[in-house]
Amino acid sequence: MSRSQWIGILTVGMTLGTAWAVRGQFGHEQGAAWAGGIGALALVLVSQRKDWNKKILPIAFASAIGWGVTGMISYGRVVGYGRSDNFPNVYYGLLMLFVIGGLFGLLGGGLTGLSLESSEKKKVKWASLMAEMVAGGLISYGLLVKQFGILMTPPRSEAWAICLGAGLAMLWHMARKQFNASLRVALITTLGAGFGFAFGNFLQIAGNVLHIPFNMWNVMEYSIGFFGGTTLAYAVFTTQWPQSANGPKQWEKQVALFFLVAFIPLIIFRESVRYSEVVQRLANLPNAEQTAHLTSWIAAAVLSIGLLAAWYLKGHKESASGQSNIKLFFAGYFGIYIFLSYLVTGALAGQFLLNHHLYVINFVVIFILMNKTGFPVVGIHIHTMNYNKYRLYLFCILAFIALLALMAISIHDGLNGAHDRFPV
Repeated sequence: MSRSQWIGILTVGMTLGTAWAVRGQFGHEQGAAWAGGIGALALVLVSQRKDWNKKILPIAFASAIGWGVTGMISYGRVVGYGRSDNFPNVYYGLLMLFVIGGLFGLLGGGLTGLSLESSEKKKVKWASLMAEMVAGGLISYGLLVKQFGILMTPPRSEAWAICLGAGLAMLWHMARKQFNASLRVALITTLGAGFGFAFGNFLQIAGNVLHIPFNMWNVMEYSIGFFGGTTLAYAVFTTQWPQSANGPKQWEKQVALFFLVAFIPLIIFRESVRYSEVVQRLANLPNAEQTAHLTSWIAAAVLSIGLLAAWYLKGHKESASGQSNIKLFFAGYFGIYIFLSYLVTGALAGQFLLNHHLYVINFVVIFILMNKTGFPVVGIHIHTMNYNKYRLYLFCILAFIALLALMAISIHDGLNGAHDRFPV
């Protein structure tokens, strides 16, 4: 692989890693959707493909849906299994985090890939695909959870089964319709994000044992995004993609833009930044009510300005295929997400956390790296899907996770927040 490809892969990994860490302040589907949209914007910017620039909004929209829908999965208790003091429960916990992270990558990478592969000659029938995925999710949940009683994280939600069924339906659709490039991206990103979650949990455990004064939960979240982003970028940059002569229709871009800059931020504001939510977050700080009022008003103003700026950039002719306005949109969309994370954690009351400063450092480094990719990085070295090699990688990851479990139980005798799924 070329130097530009490696820089591009690192850039996308750092972008999605940082965005997923920021997501830790907001959580749920809406937080994951914003992070997924940011990751897709970085992917297209680094690729420097002009035909992808034309459809960057639908690509980011699809990515936001894919990464976002998996935000429904509950994994707090699974993380607790990884903090146990015996091998069966720790390995189970890390293994299930691999599954959950894999579902993030499966749907996030898969829908991103389909948006890239859809062209005039072979369009993705999105309505049909969504219907199949919804049906697959319902069937999977009904069969695995309700009928067979397979529970990953009792007594919490078992929404993983919905995402599993939706992901399998998506893979079946790709195989039937011969969207082979998207299939490769989905499968590779599954391994990356899954490994990132399991490895991130181990890093969290090690950091807690060593009493590192840092938000180690955020380290775990960064790990998910970083490994998910790097494998997504690797798969995309080493796959052959069709050229799209024409961009998406105007209404498609408008719907995508509305979802990205209006709908997602509105849900974020409602669930995390409105006064009633912020005052609970900042209850231990002085003047919490006054700070919460000011925080909510500033957040509303920033989101409104961002919305207006995005619509202005959309109407500017250069944004259809040029890089500069797309990069400006990316900077604003990413920057506002980081800014909101400062606000909701008490910046206006003088509380600043180290992990937030690292978001800013990552943000700066990402833009420096973007300027290092001097030519399109897609298709320099083309690889096809090798299923034998894929199975080998999967086996190696499972074995490595077992090693992580052994290492984890050897460095502590049980941690706060530990849970046992099985009696030992």
